Amino acid sequence: MEIYRLPALFDNYIFLLHDPEENSAAVIDPGEAYPVLAELKRLNVRLVAIFNTHYDRDHTAGNRELMEAFPDLVVYGGERSRGRIPGQQVFLTEGDRVSFGGRSAQVLDLPGHTKDHIAYYFEPENGVGELFCGDVLFAGGCGRVKEGTPEQSVVALDRLRQLPDATRVWCAHEYTEANLRFAITVDPGNVELKARYAEVQRQPQKPTIPTMLDLEKRTNPFLRWDSPVIQAFTGKRDRTEVFYALRCRKEAF
Repeated sequence: MEIYRLPALFDNYIFLLHDPEENSAAVIDPGEAYPVLAELKRLNVRLVAIFNTHYDRDHTAGNRELMEAFPDLVVYGGERSRGRIPGQQVFLTEGDRVSFGGRSAQVLDLPGHTKDHIAYYFEPENGVGELFCGDVLFAGGCGRVKEGTPEQSVVALDRLRQLPDATRVWCAHEYTEANLRFAITVDPGNVELKARYAEVQRQPQKPTIPTMLDLEKRTNPFLRWDSPVIQAFTGKRDRTEVFYALRCRKEAF
């Protein structure tokens, strides 16, 4: 299974999965159709599935046009997204599995950013797993709590934190520079974080996605609520209170 990162809209990413043996493709969170159609034409493959993580329009607005171009494709999304994801046909819950390209992905139920948000985790192949997490986790940051609760969001992040270190994180937005600029204010003594931020600043046009989960565990403050440094910054110790304090600071940053 090959993975292509397609820039879309202002700062979104769409991910196209390609199965060369079957000459087929699946797409994750098509916020618009044009980049997907262009890549499918370049690869000369047919689209067989759309895997949506949640129902925000910048993740689903391309569904209908892609369905018109490929009438037999199947649209997947979370069970609680019923009626909100255009064309949704399969309604997934925690523990379900989806397959593509000879690989199987576990469905993770991760509400918080929205009331219904799922992720797709492809277990390791050649030692590396693939996580498509929508807006739950970002490089250096995390998604806003739009419809859920801080407790749901921190539970979702903890679920992702438990995945193996050797997991590539394919998050849906290029927010890394701004996220790391905030993270430095939270943890200014983190040498690896400072080096990471300097590297992003040196190459401002270079995509930063995918990131690696082990790097996020060491440098992303939203995965480090149990760090004494982060707790001291927020003045909190309970994980939800630490998360909420960080999230409020980030909103005002």
